[in-house]
Amino acid sequence: IENCEASKEMKSFLVIGMGRFGSQLAGKLIQMDNEVMVVDKDPEVIERVASSFTDAQIGNCTNPTVLQSLGINNFDVCFVTIGENFQSSLEITSLLKEMGANKVVSKADSEIQRKFLLRNGADEVVYPIKEVAEKLAIRMSANNIFDYIEISPEYSISEIPVHESWAGRSIASSDIRRKYHVNILAVKRGERLMPMPSAEYVLDGDDHVVIIGKNSDIFKLSSRI
Repeated sequence: IENCEASKEMKSFLVIGMGRFGSQLAGKLIQMDNEVMVVDKDPEVIERVASSFTDAQIGNCTNPTVLQSLGINNFDVCFVTIGENFQSSLEITSLLKEMGANKVVSKADSEIQRKFLLRNGADEVVYPIKEVAEKLAIRMSANNIFDYIEISPEYSISEIPVHESWAGRSIASSDIRRKYHVNILAVKRGERLMPMPSAEYVLDGDDHVVIIGKNSDIFKLSSRI
């Protein structure tokens, strides 16, 4: 599901650990017009990514002096995206919170790591391997679900094709909310995403709709398409 562009205040981010996940995260944050500082203890890694980031630093952030020198209180969010050394990730997460970082988001590769990071001060833990696996499992298991974002264990946002009975009819006349217990957040026509369509919007047979609702209702609807 594509993000809609909207005016926003520029934010400042610190990304510690420039492995695959950290590099992709930092790159996307830059694309979204944020200020980003990236840090890694390996000079070769920083040399490789320096051309993509105006502020790339070499430093071992398990050293409190190094971490403090980065001015961590100036960042809206500090990401700890170290993958190969969990002990370092724990230490840096803890140090960031002790030094008063505004928000710390750390990366975990297992459920045990997630629990330890939360206990050591992480405000939020991302678990990309689990998230990708669950998302893929749902997409492959359910019929006609093209994208899926979990909001809670019970609710999600999904992208599905238009039901054949909706084609050529307005959203209002299709009575989608009453019949299927889901709300349409956006319509996707080709590469164009149209958020918050009006009730008078006439659906095309080739459209996709981005819907929100209970997982059980979404899966039931997708199985009918």
